[in-house]
Amino acid sequence: MNKVMLIGNLTRDPELTTTNSGVSVCRFSLAVPRRFANADNGPQADFFNIVVWRGQAENCHKFLKKGSKCCIIGKIQNSSYEKDGVTRYTTDIVADEVEFLGGRTEGGDVPPKPTDTNGSADLEPIDDDSLPF
Repeated sequence: MNKVMLIGNLTRDPELTTTNSGVSVCRFSLAVPRRFANADNGPQADFFNIVVWRGQAENCHKFLKKGSKCCIIGKIQNSSYEKDGVTRYTTDIVADEVEFLGGRTEGGDVPPKPTDTNGSADLEPIDDDSLPF
């Protein structure tokens, strides 16, 4: 099983590009704090490269910025490429889900809320005294 969940803050603004076939891809780096301080009592963090695809990539580019807090659920992906005759290796987190954890952005935009698929928005509250149990 290859599954990872990370909560952290963006270290830079997201970069949105498109593939040759027109598919949107967004890349950014996420700083995830460690639980314990280093020997100098300073905070420590791990930094992960995040890749998001399609419509979710466009939302990340629109609503996230440097410093934004988010939760990433996805998978670890290793790849390699050759540059100047040297093989280089990369490790990325490919996001399946991105949850925006911060509030409003400076521009006043609000990240989209999940749509209600079961009609619970139309339900009225029930008085506890009227329940049969």
